[in-house]
Amino acid sequence: MTSSDLLGRLVAEARQDLERRRAQKTQDELELAIHAYAPKDFVGALRRPKLAVIAEMKQRTPSMGVLADDYRPNDIARAYNDGGAAAISVLTHMAGFGGRPEHIEAARLATGLPILRKDFITDPYEIGEARAEGADAVLLIVAALEPADLRRLLAVVRSRGLSALVEVHDEHEAEVALEAGAPVVGVNHRDLRTFEVDLGLTERLRPLIPNRVPLVAESGIHSMDDARRMRDAGADAILVGEMLMRAPDPAARLRELASIS
Repeated sequence: MTSSDLLGRLVAEARQDLERRRAQKTQDELELAIHAYAPKDFVGALRRPKLAVIAEMKQRTPSMGVLADDYRPNDIARAYNDGGAAAISVLTHMAGFGGRPEHIEAARLATGLPILRKDFITDPYEIGEARAEGADAVLLIVAALEPADLRRLLAVVRSRGLSALVEVHDEHEAEVALEAGAPVVGVNHRDLRTFEVDLGLTERLRPLIPNRVPLVAESGIHSMDDARRMRDAGADAILVGEMLMRAPDPAARLRELASIS
């Protein structure tokens, strides 16, 4: 399956599920929920003396299968909070990852940390919906959006009082993200065309990202050595999911990661 095939399928599934949810709630109901939540500072949370860790929760993935048979976002968020995460990433894509927006609300009940809604977002509704559930930032993927759409969605992000992690995979996408005004850039090491992971990508793209824009290294970080390599490459933060979801004691593993200078 090619990158565009996989990404296209995931985006199509996200849009289909969005239409289901949109039909269940009026715009007035959504706006009331949006204004009932005061967003936290996601960008500020990534600026710390030591490595910032965005701890990700997901029930399964298209490539790895099931990560948690008994998936409890509330309990996972509590463990991540106790382990010293800088922020929490919640997968809300149902078909590919077993997620739903309600998992943000469950996580929010267990933590005061900033929460990133991770999904294949293409519609302004999903940004408002993220804040309504208690998220403080959303993922926007350059490869899934035209540059004009990225700029439009970033404007909506700002108008909703949220932030965005803008994901890139090469030099051109990094340039697009920065030109659009990305507040945070995430470097995804996984090439969806081949499923190969190249941790050298952060080392390659770091010089292109201004220091004022936090850089998050994503995917394929499976050990302390990998995390140290990302820090040495100049990453401000790492996004880690599988390693924590499979850890017998995720809080203890998080404390180790968050201790990296």
